Formats: sequence, structure tokens, C-alpha cells
Amino acid sequence: MAGINDVLDWAKHQVSSKVPKADLDQRDSDYIREQLPGTWLLASLYFRADVRGLDRIPSEGPVLLVGNHSGGNLPPDTFVFTLAFCSYFGVERPFYQLAHNLVVSAPGLGWLRKFGTVAANHDNARMALESGAALLVYPGGDYEVFRPSWERHQVDFGGRKGYVKLAREAGVPIVPVASVGGQEAALFLDRGQWLARLLMVDKLARLKSVPILLAPPWGLVVSDLIPRLPLPTKIVIEVQEPISAADIADTDDDVINDKVVASLQGGVDRLAAERRFPVLG
Repeated sequence: MAGINDVLDWAKHQVSSKVPKADLDQRDSDYIREQLPGTWLLASLYFRADVRGLDRIPSEGPVLLVGNHSGGNLPPDTFVFTLAFCSYFGVERPFYQLAHNLVVSAPGLGWLRKFGTVAANHDNARMALESGAALLVYPGGDYEVFRPSWERHQVDFGGRKGYVKLAREAGVPIVPVASVGGQEAALFLDRGQWLARLLMVDKLARLKSVPILLAPPWGLVVSDLIPRLPLPTKIVIEVQEPISAADIADTDDDVINDKVVASLQGGVDRLAAERRFPVLG
């Protein structure tokens, strides 16, 4: 048993050592300014992006944006919201997004760090908020993002509520951000948590799910690490009413978490009621 644990510890270190250290200066406002017109045009045409309620986000200062997460390792909701935020508030306003270690360390995705994407952990999140930035987090992580597509309109953080403590410690408001459409970018069949345990990637790479999905051009796919073409699903995002820093400071985690989830679920339900067909919107 000791030998197996030693091997696991070695492999875990090898994986974690490949994750770039968070450097907020890697966000490049000039790069975003150059890329924004073309990428926003792509989002508007391919995903028919519709982002509402950005005026509900405080116009300056640090804020924790909390969203429901969809679309696997190629989440179009994150892509669309990042472009919308930068277009609305300007590229000079510091804005960061947390992502799984495997995303920020994947070959060919270094450009994400120029848009402000950093590895998802408490230290990086705190550092971003302390710098005065807006920060986008998805508490549901890989548990929510790989949920079966028939549960696409269900907000489920899997019991994770550390973001409330983060907001309280930083003294910042929480703004829920509801989205629909992302989980229709592929047909997600199973989270594959059993497969993650079988392959031990839950211990090696903090990956609790190895999903099973149907996605072009490959058809049936196990894991979501192979580049694929997301279906051109219509993405609709709606920012909900903020929860003030004062309310967060005076209320326990469970109550605030319930309030955030209820706000997101209400927004998702409203947006889902507008959709007539999957993908088409």
C-alpha cells in the first residue's frame, strides 16, 4: 500500500507542477482589445449570444460573479460572458475567471491567460479580489459542467459553498450569473464519477468526473480532453440582482448559498421557458 501511495504522490506532483502559477499581470488588455471585435462577432454568429443585465454588476471595484456552469471543457457560457463583460465595462477593468488546472495548463490554450483565466483555487481567487478585480467563479466545477444534458436546466453546485467564505473574507458583493444553452453544445450522457475513481484521476488531477458524451466530429467520447466542435447552441445569459457585502457579512454560509442557488435557478427557469428547441433556442 505504501508503494502505491508513493506512486500516486509522485504522479500527483507531476500533474500539479505543470499548472502555471497565477500571475495577474498575464492578463493583457491590449491583446483583449485586439481580439474582442472578431471573437465577439464569432460568438454572436455561432452562439447567437444574448447577454442581459450587465448593468446590475457594480460599475467599479471588486465583485464575485457566481455562475451555473455548462458545456464541459469547452464552456461557451464562459466564453460569451467574458467577451460581453469586456465589451460592456472596457478591457481596462480587471476581470479574471477561475478554471480547472487541466484547462489552464493545456497546450495551445495559453491565450486564455491573456484573457484573465487562472487556476481555480482559493489563493488565486483571493489574490484577484484583493487586486480590486471582478472575478468569475463556477462553484459547481466539473460536477456541474458534466451533468447529463437532460439535467441541463438544473443548478447544482454539488454542495460546494466555499465561494461564500471567499466573498465574506474579501468584503465583496456576490452577483449571480444565470445561463442556458451551454449544456446543449454536446450530448452529455454521464458524469463518469465512477470512471474517475477507477482511473484514480480524482486523486491525481483533482478531476472528479470523466464524462461520457456524444460530440462532433468524434461521436461517442470518453473524457472531454479531446478537442471537439461544440454545437452552435444559442447561449443566453442573465445577470441577477447582487447580494451586498453587508448581507454576506451578517448571514451564515448556508443561507447565502441557498439565496445564490435560488437566484440562479429562478433565472435559468425564466430563460429556459423562452427556448422552443434544444440548440436552436
